[in-house]
Order: sequence, then structure tokens, then C-alpha cells
Amino acid sequence: MNSRNQQLFERAQRHIPGGVNSPVRAFRSVGGTPRFFQKGVGARVQDADGTWYVDYVGSWGPMILGHADPAVIAAVQSALVDGLSFGAPTEREVDMADLLCTLVPSMEMVRLVSSGTEATMSAIRLARGYTGRDLLIKFEGCYHGHSDSLLVKAGSGALTFGNPSSAGVPADLAQHTMVLAYNDPQQLVDAFAEHGSRIAAVIVEPVVGNMNLIVPTSEFLKAMRDQCTRHGAVLIFDEVMTGFRVALESAQGLFGITPDLSTFGKVVGGGMPLGAFGGKREIMAQIAPLGPVYQAGTLSGNPLATAAGLATLRRVQEEGFYPALSAKTKALCDGLVAAARRHGVAFSAQNVGGMFGIYFAEHCPGTYDEVLACDKEAFNHFFHAMLDAGHYFAPSAFEAGFVSAAHSDADIAATIAAADTYFGSLT
Repeated sequence: MNSRNQQLFERAQRHIPGGVNSPVRAFRSVGGTPRFFQKGVGARVQDADGTWYVDYVGSWGPMILGHADPAVIAAVQSALVDGLSFGAPTEREVDMADLLCTLVPSMEMVRLVSSGTEATMSAIRLARGYTGRDLLIKFEGCYHGHSDSLLVKAGSGALTFGNPSSAGVPADLAQHTMVLAYNDPQQLVDAFAEHGSRIAAVIVEPVVGNMNLIVPTSEFLKAMRDQCTRHGAVLIFDEVMTGFRVALESAQGLFGITPDLSTFGKVVGGGMPLGAFGGKREIMAQIAPLGPVYQAGTLSGNPLATAAGLATLRRVQEEGFYPALSAKTKALCDGLVAAARRHGVAFSAQNVGGMFGIYFAEHCPGTYDEVLACDKEAFNHFFHAMLDAGHYFAPSAFEAGFVSAAHSDADIAATIAAADTYFGSLT
């Protein structure tokens, strides 16, 4: 008899493309049937068959406090009874804006939206409007949402203009995006030397989470800041994933680099749909109704999302929150590596704050090409073995993982023990 998960997946495929509402959920990369979750408590989630898993996806990052955190749930319930949406200003929007501009020193003004994709799309439009230029630089392997300007790619390390990587993206639009290699400062310098007067913005994941976890070099980040300053381009840090996930000051504070604009999502909504973009006052003043760059959203900053976000951001400001979160995440990575090495398995792992990456390779990758060289099939086997043992990792070798404050030492130890058993079965 099919499991409830299988039954739901078969039913979903009748009316939902691929049976899912976001592609990576389909398990196409790893094979098998996706789990349909019905409940989450702390560090664990329960699927439609009633099976519980230690969760290292955390809704792809937002659940930094764990699932169904009592303070967040109470805040949402309190807001709920007063109404779901007004399409008009609320005090919580002001509270959220004040808090974000306090916690993120580079942000002097901020606009709330409903998703990370909205935030990055709007920030790019704003940068183009502010500079009067069209050309955008992004980096291979970085994902900034599914807006047309960003669904482009080029050959690895190619100093070329992008080609559409999705049907439906006009080539004429894609030609305004240049794709460079991540962690290659010289290529960035060369691009500005040739096209500096045409470049509106550089957008980057300061810690990559969408080709697995890739840590930037200080030279790479410094080259971005220097070149944007020298040529009058806008530096955009996409902190949708890293914002309040790697540190209270986010990645920009952790690395000591000040962007002109920043985008946020995930943690700022505490699990609800909420995003934000903001930065220098003179740039943000170009957004309607103050300026000519149009951006709008009926549900932007809605009461439930801001309630969840504010409750989450209050908790992460508690003393010792990030050192404890980082220590847990490092313990997981170190334990997995030690287990693999004990059995002679080529495996590496690293973390930045509460984000981590695992790789079936001797050393942690630092570039897109090095990520592609990792053993994807080995990851797929590991993923299913861990899933069967009750530990839920991202269903793709190209996604970062996440640890929450709700993960206990016992949770981490159980995951390492399950991995040790699996690695041992390979020898």
C-alpha cells in the first residue's frame, strides 16, 4: 500500500505542475517521493505518515528559532484577531522598519515587501533608476529569486553577457546581465575596466547558499566594494538567506563590508511571507511615492508577517544567541566530518553562523566549478539514508542547510550517530 506521502504526491501532480509549488521540493535531484509535512515542533517536523524528522532545512532558513516557537505563535495569534490585511499602514510596519535600520547600520531607509524575490527585483530596479544605467553583474551559482533579470547564466568563469537559463526570459533582457565567477576578484576588476560606465549594480550572496554553502574570500568582497565605489555602481548584498542567520549584524557586519543596498527575507518574517530592501537614504528616496522608481504591493508588510518577524528578531537579539547557534552548527559539521573520515569517506563540511554546507569531496569548495566536482550521487545516497533514519537534509547537493536554536545537543549527536552508521555501511 502506498504511503500517505505517495498518495498526496500522486494527487498533487494532477493539478500542480510537478506536484509541487517550488521546484526543489519535488525531489527531482535526489529521486524518490517528497515528504508532505503536517506539523513542526522545535527542531522536528512530522510528515503525512506520522514520521518525525530532525529538520535541517527549516523552511529553507527562516525557522531560526525552530518550528512553532511559542513567542512567535503568540504574536501571530494576537495579530490575527484584529484582521489579516488592510492594504494601509500599520504600526508594526513602522516598528519593523525602525528595528531593521537599527540592526543593519548600512540601512537608512527600508521598504517592506512579501518575498525575497520581490526584494531583489525591486533593489535592482532601484539601482538602475538611481544610476541611469542598465548593466547588472551577478555571479555564477548565486540565486537571487526568479525575476527575469536574474534567470541568466554564462559558461563557468566566462566574462560574457548572460543567456536566458529559463524559457520565457527574453534574450534582449538577459543581455543586460553579466555573469562572472564567484570568488574571482580579477575578473570583476576586468569587467569594470571594460564596462564600468554602464554598470548599474553588482548583486551578490555574501555567503552563497544556493550552490551549497560557499564562503567568500576577503579579497573578493573588497574588490566588489572598491570597484562599485570607483565606478559609481550600486553594491547590493542579497541577505535574504544570510540576514540575521549568520550573525545579528548579518553577513555585511560579519565581514566588515558596507553595501549600498541590502535585501532581506526568510528570518525577518519568522516563517511568514515577508521581505525587505533598503540602504542609503539618497538611493531609497528614488522609490515611489518620493521618486520615479515604481514599486508596490498590496500585502507588503502585512500584520501577521510583521508580527512574526518582530517576535523573531526580538529573540535573536538575546545575549549569546549567535555564539550558541554557531557552536551547534559547527559541532554538527565537525561530527559529520569525523564520522566520514573514520570510515575513509571523502567528505567535508563548514558553517557560517547557523548555515552549513556538506560536500562529498576532500575539501570544502570555494567556487562554482569546485561545487560541480563534488560527488552528487554520493550525496543522494546519503540523503536517503539519513531520511530513512529520521534526519531531514535539503533534497539537493546544491543547497545549504540550517540549524535552529531549538536543536539540542542530543539532536546533533543523533544525527552524527546516524551518519556514522551510514558511512560505516559503505566500507
